[in-house]
Amino acid sequence: MRVVDGDTVWVQTRASQPLLKVRIQGVDAPEICQRGGLQAQEALQNQVLGQGVTVTSGAQDGYGRTVGKLYWQGQDMGRWLVANGHAWAYSVHHKKGLYADEFAKAQAQRRGVFSQAAEEPRLFRKRHGSCYKN
Repeated sequence: MRVVDGDTVWVQTRASQPLLKVRIQGVDAPEICQRGGLQAQEALQNQVLGQGVTVTSGAQDGYGRTVGKLYWQGQDMGRWLVANGHAWAYSVHHKKGLYADEFAKAQAQRRGVFSQAAEEPRLFRKRHGSCYKN
């Protein structure tokens, strides 16, 4: 397994299969070059690196990544990331996302990235582009 950033991992589903890029469903973590990005990556690494994980998936995104929930020891890592202030709850068209309640609580308790004023990753990407420029 490889943790790319706070919401994307590479996992091996079978020993003989190549690694699969998985975008964690329902979350948007800070970009790796954004304040809080390295902390989100490190938090996820500390939880799952070298561990057996389960991925449930149903779709691919526009970048060819599998989008799914990531579980470690039965714990939903997307929920964990949001609850600990390492990611925003992803919402579509202003509808509440999967982890809206955890997001509100993390913000109210100033956890993780919310300990200071924080820019949403989608707005950061709009202003600065990708951190993974060639």
